[in-house]
Amino acid sequence: MHVAAPILSLVLAASALTPSTSEEETRFGIVVARQGLWQEALFRFEKAVQLDPDNASALNNLAITLEQQGEFERANKAYERALKLKPGDAYIQQNYDLFREADDKRNRKSKKKP
Repeated sequence: MHVAAPILSLVLAASALTPSTSEEETRFGIVVARQGLWQEALFRFEKAVQLDPDNASALNNLAITLEQQGEFERANKAYERALKLKPGDAYIQQNYDLFREADDKRNRKSKKKP
């Protein structure tokens, strides 16, 4: 019985460290994205949106991550949803404008290739 107690303590400690709200998932996603851990960031932002589909910040960060991963159509949808939720947010708008500019360049390059 002494063996079970430390294992249970470890499980409880680990669950206390696991983000459980959309805001916590978003914050953790930002931390790992800054470390270049894009797959983990993608997982965290997707979970944040799943927990709160109206979290514009999570959608904005999801869009940035999707863009980084080359998933441009999904990124566009996430940006548009974030802007629909927070139409006056200058930060989201700036990110979306930069995305659209880069997307336009990508589309022009792909049309030039034979």
